[in-house]
Amino acid sequence: MDWDQILSDAGLSKREVDAIKVLSKKPNLKASEIAKELGTTRLDAYKSLERLQTIGVVTVIADRPMRFYCPPINETVKHLIEIRKEQLSRIEKGFEDLQSSIDNSNYTFDKPEELNNPKFTILKERVHILNRLSKMADESQSDYVLILGRFGILPLCRGDSLASVNEAAKRGVRVRVLAQLDKRTIRFYKELHETVEVRHTDDLDAQGVLMDETQVIQYLSSDENPVGRGKNEAALVIESKQFAENQRNLIETIWEEAIHFESASSRFTEQKITDPLRLTIDQGSFLEKIREVLKIESDLPNEDTPFNAEAFLASGLEISDARRNLQEGGISSLKSFGIDVVSLLRQVGNRVGEELAFSLKSIDQEIEFLSEMMDWWEYAGLGQLSYELDPNFHIRVEFMECPESKNLPIWALDDGIIEGALKARYPDGGDVKISREVISKEPEGLHRYSLIMSE
Repeated sequence: MDWDQILSDAGLSKREVDAIKVLSKKPNLKASEIAKELGTTRLDAYKSLERLQTIGVVTVIADRPMRFYCPPINETVKHLIEIRKEQLSRIEKGFEDLQSSIDNSNYTFDKPEELNNPKFTILKERVHILNRLSKMADESQSDYVLILGRFGILPLCRGDSLASVNEAAKRGVRVRVLAQLDKRTIRFYKELHETVEVRHTDDLDAQGVLMDETQVIQYLSSDENPVGRGKNEAALVIESKQFAENQRNLIETIWEEAIHFESASSRFTEQKITDPLRLTIDQGSFLEKIREVLKIESDLPNEDTPFNAEAFLASGLEISDARRNLQEGGISSLKSFGIDVVSLLRQVGNRVGEELAFSLKSIDQEIEFLSEMMDWWEYAGLGQLSYELDPNFHIRVEFMECPESKNLPIWALDDGIIEGALKARYPDGGDVKISREVISKEPEGLHRYSLIMSE
């Protein structure tokens, strides 16, 4: 925290803060000189100086023309603190007097009728939003979810909010944090209580809170400076069970797909991608597939039939033969169960390519990146790569084995590596669009990846 922040928190405007900083370094200045230092008019400078005189921070030196004086900035802050203490003391004294008179008169407040309608409140400025966040943590009974953007953890650590969140976790509340981790802020998550669950997602760059399916905070705007005062921040506080349930459903969906903190943090601490790899097997009814493979009729007999030992044994042998054939079939048998081995290996290759691109992220020049990627691919013995400019810039991929091979289709892994590396380097929505085209499958595998540059 700096002097600007402290003076601003004490209730001074930016121009008043600037005026104090100028006078604390250059005392005995004329109003015109102060206005020049502030880059404003003499009238505006006089307005700021007049208020600072009122609260006793700035004094006037009797001279012609008048000159203004301010003590060193640390003395000024001490004076402002004393003013705030005196104001708070008067408020506390007044409240105690009123409370005492109410107690002595046996006065009772009429309890307002509880309304079941949804309620909402708009909060402005970071300090008020964080106070409400802390209050919700203190009142939480079972579940408390924090949604933090890339730098949302920083304001949380500056005040009492983090302590409130940790206290909730200590008393048994399930506290979760859904964040977008960043290498500059990842160390601050260590200040959370050990029972707080943290996960990372790239799909949610927002901030908010969900408490016990009863209250929700949704940020409407956030300041770009995460360590500033946050005067322009605003948030909507919603008290609605139905809305909170909808929010929870959304959060739970994202939470299941989010990456555990330990895996996600490896990207920044170890420069490795260790996130779990989720593979898509296939689609369709797997029950129908297994029925076809094991030769099971879809409909069972409507009527019971007398027990026949020979028919029972024959049926058992028939199923056993089907299972034995599948076992002896090797990789090709997996397709019978709806498991597309080509798709699986391509997805694994995509992950390898993503990690390869991640390891080369420090290379800014695109040609140098492509050359490094191609050198690695060929050095690993995965095939041959070349790039050409006609009809547009593209990479030509030649595989070492035929895609129609009956063995494990390693070519799909190789091709997936190229695809994953290019897509990681040039994601959707960027200036470069990746297009994949299968040129031929026999007698050799030949694919082409075109890199289409936007104008």
